[in-house]
Amino acid sequence: MKSKVAMAFGSFDILHPGHIRYLKSASKYGKLIVVVARDSSIEKLKGSKPLMDENGRRKIIGSLSFVHRAVLGDRIRKWNDVYRILAKFRPDFIVFGYDQKVDMRYLNGFLVAHKLNSRVVRVKAYKADLYKSTKLKKLIGAIR
Repeated sequence: MKSKVAMAFGSFDILHPGHIRYLKSASKYGKLIVVVARDSSIEKLKGSKPLMDENGRRKIIGSLSFVHRAVLGDRIRKWNDVYRILAKFRPDFIVFGYDQKVDMRYLNGFLVAHKLNSRVVRVKAYKADLYKSTKLKKLIGAIR
């Protein structure tokens, strides 16, 4: 029997307990592949450069015991390029964090067009008032 594969996405610029909870929750759905956003993608989508480079972030995420594999995401030229990697790995589950922006209509269309039977799951927040990357960056003075 083929083991299930789960896929999670993120920037993971400042790894914090909210990220750990998100990824641990995602790993319960199957072998976890984590897609770490490219530096250029973060800059394009969030309007600022990450504190740590993409390879450093990928290595940290890949070192977590419950992560089967950490990969860099596709380079984003337009917003919907983030989904291209799904066609390569064909996960059984796509797991998003509580605050990740997802165009579900487009995603569902992509899944149908690529004959993917992935189930989309959203995990609950974990102390969002404490563990939010933008709040933590403000605390350490990385952003104003």
